[in-house]
Amino acid sequence: MIEAAMIWNEPNNKSHWDPEVDPGWPQFAQMACLAGQAIRSANPRLPRVLGGMSPIDPAFLQNLAGRGVLEHVDVVAVHGFPLDWNLWCIDEWPQKIEEIRAATSLPVWVTEVGVSSFGAEEVQAWGVDRTAALLIGKAPRIQWYSLYDLPRAWPATTRHREAEGSSYYRHFHMGLLREDGTPKQALERFGQHTPAMGICQWFHFEDPRLDDAVTWLKRLGVRHLRTGLSWADSFRPNALAWFDRQMQALQDFDVTVTFCFTPEHLGILPHHTSAPREPERFAEFCASMIERYAPVMASDARVTNRVAVA
Repeated sequence: MIEAAMIWNEPNNKSHWDPEVDPGWPQFAQMACLAGQAIRSANPRLPRVLGGMSPIDPAFLQNLAGRGVLEHVDVVAVHGFPLDWNLWCIDEWPQKIEEIRAATSLPVWVTEVGVSSFGAEEVQAWGVDRTAALLIGKAPRIQWYSLYDLPRAWPATTRHREAEGSSYYRHFHMGLLREDGTPKQALERFGQHTPAMGICQWFHFEDPRLDDAVTWLKRLGVRHLRTGLSWADSFRPNALAWFDRQMQALQDFDVTVTFCFTPEHLGILPHHTSAPREPERFAEFCASMIERYAPVMASDARVTNRVAVA
């Protein structure tokens, strides 16, 4: 069920990793190394992806390289949203990828890229086409964020609020489908670029959109999907039943699964962005999920025949 395993999400973004708890990322580096080792032990042939950088920062990558992290991953990922949050032009995408390639010999995947419809749906539709023109052929994986708008009743996983203008509210307009499941103008445009472009869609715990999402993904011709299994959610009642249902529903796609979010009771601070007190516990979670959803015997043939990550 799993094509690749991603270690955390946007570790250089304070919305996902608290830099005040871990200044300079030594604790993240230790955790990532342990997770990489655990995933490799559980399935030696499964590609391990360093959680997508946001912002795209060669200095951050060099920091982790100096701490040994790149010895325990097989792919480096980047995230970019130049029309919404980043302070660079969309036409700089190829340059941004080359900056990371200059800092590592590992393959570079684009595991989140998107444009919101906050200002106008026409902007998002244009953004799909422009992103495809800039990135197809430049990266082995390109995953659009996202299929669905984030429901207004759900909080965005970010620390941006009204003080930063429209930044926070743009999180709720990144989908190709509105919250009610109706298509936006960008949906048809996106379908013209599959399977070269995939989707990143986060499913919340017991997400009611799961089955409809699968129907849309197949209709659009999506092959590569990125989603997550939350370490924090693993402590909820019936967590494994939900994980099983989610992964079973996604079995027809090549899934990059992201492991992230610290359980509050295991963090140095009681927050999902905190470094854990015992990083070994995160590594154990990663290994258990790989053993459950990508065991060696089940995945050997798939990984052997899969398109190379390079």
